[in-house]
Amino acid sequence: HRAPTLKKAVVSTQSTGESINSRLALVMKSGKFTIGYRSTLKSIRQGKSKLIIIANNTPALRKSEIEYYCMLAKVGVHHYSGSNIDLGTACGKYFRVGALCITDPGDSDIIRSMPTE
Repeated sequence: HRAPTLKKAVVSTQSTGESINSRLALVMKSGKFTIGYRSTLKSIRQGKSKLIIIANNTPALRKSEIEYYCMLAKVGVHHYSGSNIDLGTACGKYFRVGALCITDPGDSDIIRSMPTE
């Protein structure tokens, strides 16, 4: 009973997921970023971050801590639709990425394109 509704949700986010992945690839090429939970928190504390991307299977406590820091620093948070494996692949890395902080978007319009949550 629940499987079809899940499939619909995946299909509806497909186009936005693709555009996020392409923008993320552009940031990896031309911008500045930090990968990982601890370095993400560090850059939020230093006030360098422009956008935070969190994988959907990041532990709830970590996710809420990053969101709290972002709320204090007035930084946008994007919940990536895929797992940490998918986020790592989207970054062009061969390892898992749970949290990602964009400090300089480079040529990408990723910060303007993200809906403010």
